[in-house]
Amino acid sequence: MSRHVLVLNGPNLNLLGTREPQVYGRTTLADIERGLTAEAGRRQARVSFYQSNHEGELVDRIQASAGEAVDFIIVNAGALTHTSIALRDALAAVAVPFIEVHLSNVFRREDFRHRSYLADLAVGIVAGLGPQGYHFALQYALDLDPR
Repeated sequence: MSRHVLVLNGPNLNLLGTREPQVYGRTTLADIERGLTAEAGRRQARVSFYQSNHEGELVDRIQASAGEAVDFIIVNAGALTHTSIALRDALAAVAVPFIEVHLSNVFRREDFRHRSYLADLAVGIVAGLGPQGYHFALQYALDLDPR
């Protein structure tokens, strides 16, 4: 049975590579997606991607994952991590295990970034490891025993 992992990215992550490169680096979201697709292919897994700057669209995508046999979600909700009870509720409702990913170390940044509305529901959090954090999350998701 092939595992299906959904990689969900929130606001402003479409600007990776050009947005504050001193914080987020020069790797683009497309670069990250290419790398994850190749890695999943080597493991006979399926990975799908979704990015939106709109909270409601992200909630809709999370809800849709419940009917798509998604085994795991990797989520970088961007700034919505620190503000969105709606994303938290959607993730709780679908009960698909997930890892929260952040490119930067949010705990070395502004105080408001230290609070995550998703963290206590997450299987784990990867923060501050740049694009490699997505790969660590995918590796974990693919190594995890199926539900």
